Amino acid sequence: MNIINKLTIRHLKQNRKRTLVTIIGIIISVAMITAVTTLGVSFLDLMKRQSIADNGEWHALYRAVSEEDIDIISSDHSVDEISLISKLGYAKLEGAHNPNKPYLFIQQINDNGLAQFPITLKGGRLPNSPNEIIISNELWRDTEVVIEIGDQITMDIGQRYDADTKVQLGQSDELQVLEGQIIEEWKKEETRTFTVVGIIEQSNWDISWSPGYTAISYLDMERLSAAGSVNAHVTFKDVNFSLFKNAENIMEQLNREEVTYNNELLRYYGLTKNMDLAITLFSLFGIIILVIMIGSISLIYNAFAISVSERSRHLGMLSSIGATKKQKRNSVFFEGAVVGSISIPLGIIAGVCGIALTFWFINSVIIIEESLGVSENLYVVLTPWSIITSVIISAVTIFISTYKPAIIASRISAIDAIRQSNDVKLSGKSVKTSKLTRKLFGIEAEIGLKNLKRNKKRYRATLFSLVISIVLFISISYFTDNLEKSFEMSMENINFDFKLGGNSNNLTDVDLDPFTKLETVTEYSMVDFLQVSTWVDEDKINERLKQDPYYNEALKDGKYPYYVNFYGYDHKSFSAYAKKIGADPEEFMDPSNPKAIIIDEITYRDPETGRFIHANSIHQELGDELSLFATDYETDKELPLGTIETGALTDQIPMGMYTAHTGGVDVVVPEQIFNELAESAEHLVEETLFLNSSDPDKTVEEINELKTSGISYYNVVQQKEDEQRLLLFMAVFVYGFIVLISAISIANIFNTISTSVALRKREFAMLKSVGMTPKSFDQMIYYESIFYGIKALLYGLPLSVIIIVLMYNAFLSTFEYGFMLPWMSILFVIISIFVIVGATMIYSIKKIKKENIMDGLKQESI
Repeated sequence: MNIINKLTIRHLKQNRKRTLVTIIGIIISVAMITAVTTLGVSFLDLMKRQSIADNGEWHALYRAVSEEDIDIISSDHSVDEISLISKLGYAKLEGAHNPNKPYLFIQQINDNGLAQFPITLKGGRLPNSPNEIIISNELWRDTEVVIEIGDQITMDIGQRYDADTKVQLGQSDELQVLEGQIIEEWKKEETRTFTVVGIIEQSNWDISWSPGYTAISYLDMERLSAAGSVNAHVTFKDVNFSLFKNAENIMEQLNREEVTYNNELLRYYGLTKNMDLAITLFSLFGIIILVIMIGSISLIYNAFAISVSERSRHLGMLSSIGATKKQKRNSVFFEGAVVGSISIPLGIIAGVCGIALTFWFINSVIIIEESLGVSENLYVVLTPWSIITSVIISAVTIFISTYKPAIIASRISAIDAIRQSNDVKLSGKSVKTSKLTRKLFGIEAEIGLKNLKRNKKRYRATLFSLVISIVLFISISYFTDNLEKSFEMSMENINFDFKLGGNSNNLTDVDLDPFTKLETVTEYSMVDFLQVSTWVDEDKINERLKQDPYYNEALKDGKYPYYVNFYGYDHKSFSAYAKKIGADPEEFMDPSNPKAIIIDEITYRDPETGRFIHANSIHQELGDELSLFATDYETDKELPLGTIETGALTDQIPMGMYTAHTGGVDVVVPEQIFNELAESAEHLVEETLFLNSSDPDKTVEEINELKTSGISYYNVVQQKEDEQRLLLFMAVFVYGFIVLISAISIANIFNTISTSVALRKREFAMLKSVGMTPKSFDQMIYYESIFYGIKALLYGLPLSVIIIVLMYNAFLSTFEYGFMLPWMSILFVIISIFVIVGATMIYSIKKIKKENIMDGLKQESI
């Protein structure tokens, strides 16, 4: 080690306090970078595991492949594994008491499929020959069919067909029933005998309205030709963007026009065919990494800039005895290397420990398994690339932070260092202040402003730190708010657990009222629905609709035809909904003056571009009227319903509603108003019941006991819980990120200001020596804090707006919604910047207030 480096280490040891503050600042910075990369990797790992647990591990699906097709797929160099599923068919269940599930649905799966699909054994073992079968425990729960492990069962197996079209039906097609009688056709294909070797939990493949209970047999690879139509689920060796090209190459070899991707799983690998989404993700990732690096550079740069300022006399002395520019420059780089070698490992450990503590809280305190039905826990996942990325970003950040101070250090001459003339340069022009300042705020404010102007380098370093903190917080707050908003836009926003109504053959004349009295039902909405139409004035039409090529053709006499989703909610549900949006329910109950709540802001996905769009469905104002009419398509006659007034406008949807797309509008009224208006089209009305439950499993049992063959129901509990789980995890990410950004911003401000104040001990001692009273001194500090805050906001807020505009444009690739400044974040920053600056300066001043004036005048370092 050369003498310059030894002197640098001695200087670090002598100034332990400043060195410790710098190390802590870098630790916070590195911990934030590590936490972000670790959180991202761990979150994606959880979602991958959960997706695999729910839907199996596969990347692409080729339907109805032959034995030759399978050979082509397996011989492709990019393919890792092939999981094969053959739908053997439906067997009628003798003695089944559930009228909506009279079948056993049998699938054959090969070894890879049995290992990679979500099949959970409750007892016994998996099948290993074509004459063995495993059955779902749901069969025992819903029926009185008694099948034990070891039993041999002989079944006639066939396929289901639509009674009219003769199209083959599958598990996603509900049982066709008319007046209590099954009307679909079942055609026998073969008779098979199986030995029951295991019991499995209900599969995620099963849908509540599926007509068959799942049973799984073994698919013998040597008897593929006898298996009939087989679906091939493929996993690839390289899970990167080449996967899509490899999958399409196979598709071309098979002479197919379509391949189905496991988009949910691939999305968690960062892969998507939607390049707009990819552009959005990578643009946002780049902006966030850049913002984090700028914040970190600001924090570390200020520490080294102040260090160089403090060491100016020391560096000048080295110059006077022959130290070269290179040696002085390298001394700063060496200081950065020493501090970094200590801070980076500690920062990585701190970041990982912080994420581990967060995950422990989620896993044990929130208990996500029990509260949200998640089968997987959050684990801290450390990959070599995430650690290497953190180290590289941190090292580059430290290097960039030390570069300018190192150049400044190399230029310090012996004379300048001895005169201490670099930091403070006096001239009448440079310290000139407005006379208005003294008149309005007094001499203390004038002295405070001149102090800032005299210490330009320290002032600029502190101001830069404040500006970066403002930009950092506002831009990250905007990013996280919009990330959450775009995440919610992409959700279906399911706000119910069960949906009940007439089945496809019987949509009316069903009695749903008994289901509202089920023991486990906590909330319900009885909804009448009728799709009607209205003519809307041109100035009230959705802007995107005017871009439609058929717009002018459809426009007649300055009006455009809108479809209207007309909803009638029961009195209790409507009243609760009206109060929720801030409206008076009684205003909507007068039949002589019918009023409606109109959903005028909607979110939908454009079918052509795939973009999620948030827009006004209609530009309606309170008091505007809509004339509604229905169309009876059997007679092709228009049925006038009447005119309804706009009583309230909202973007909140009631329980059970899916909003209209562009060209449509949702209108909500109380049930009695709906009945009066829709009287002429009563035969077209659909009645639906939406339920929320305290115990979904028990509710399923109660519904099955009560419902008749004319009623169908949809269980969306799992889908709703999946959305809630994702929103919870997103909230953890969002608020965790904001806490980290807030921590680095506060540390940045505290480190810069406290160190700057400590370096001004001589200046403060001089002011006291010429008679400045403690009260005037405090007032001077308060004004300095205010000047710092105002100047920082003047620079920081416009820069923040520029960055959030860039972020908004990045989001526009996939999500379209109106631009809005984050006013609450801006207000929070304005208040916080004055509080933090003021508190930091007061804290720092209190530490040096009691010092002797003579000691302060002699102060050269901290």
